[in-house]
Amino acid sequence: MASDMHILAFDLGGTKIASGMVTFAADGTLAGGAPQITSVPTNAAEGGPAVLQRLVDLASSQLAELGAVDAIGVGSAGVVDSAQGMIVSSTDFIPGWTGQRLADALHKVQTAPVTVVNDVVAHGLGETHYGAGVGYSRVLSVGVGTGIGGALIVDGQPVFGAHDVAGHIGHVMHPLGRGVPCSCGTACGHIEPVASGTGLATLYAMRCGNATTTIANGRDVCELAEAGEPLAISVLTEAGRALGEALGGAANLIDPDVIVISGSVTNAGAVWWEALRAGFEDSALQRTRTIPLVEGVLGGNAPLIGAAAAARQQLHNHH
Repeated sequence: MASDMHILAFDLGGTKIASGMVTFAADGTLAGGAPQITSVPTNAAEGGPAVLQRLVDLASSQLAELGAVDAIGVGSAGVVDSAQGMIVSSTDFIPGWTGQRLADALHKVQTAPVTVVNDVVAHGLGETHYGAGVGYSRVLSVGVGTGIGGALIVDGQPVFGAHDVAGHIGHVMHPLGRGVPCSCGTACGHIEPVASGTGLATLYAMRCGNATTTIANGRDVCELAEAGEPLAISVLTEAGRALGEALGGAANLIDPDVIVISGSVTNAGAVWWEALRAGFEDSALQRTRTIPLVEGVLGGNAPLIGAAAAARQQLHNHH
């Protein structure tokens, strides 16, 4: 009987680098429960080479503790060339991240195969194969956290597009974002800078109009809304509705079977979800209006499980 496959997975984002061992049974199902997650701060401001060294150091300590693995899977921020295992472009979230060669650096730690995919793609793969997207052939996975990311997974495989940017739902136009600088550099009106977690705080400050407000992030806005503060409730409603409208437009363009929504902002409560669904229904065509909007179920494990799934797939392709 074929033995279990052990894959060391990493989720490298702007805030932290998380790692855990993901074990697959021979039939591809998850074995051994949820991964035990170890994480270190990314310290993104130190720049690309320093961040890469932190990844390598974490891998070394994990391998020393966990022993030999069959492969390593990495979900990383930035646009990834998976064939080369490197970052081909990136926002300034991690200065100097573009050009970093993750697979080469990790190969120096151990010889098992290394697979690198974008972190949002990893998240989408996790939810598609082992989470809320199971049983659907076309999944639009949307992550609403610090930023807004997305991935299109068709028949279990990510669709990368001609320039490796397919699924970038955060960079879809919406009037609410006009004039607000986006992480990509434009201020023409992308949805991310007004509907992400960061965007909720930005929008609150814009609507508040007073510079002394101490809103640091989306969580602050959500807590104020829960306490019944009218401005916070209206901001959640406005941002949720705008994102729903953008998702409706995406549904009309892509026509997926399901839209899986994950990330910290999905915990914003009923006000946000109701606004999101209302915006989606107004924007979606009659036939796409029936597409279910479902909440992701894997949480922070999704990118680790997805990165491991990509590495497992790569191993199978080579055998």
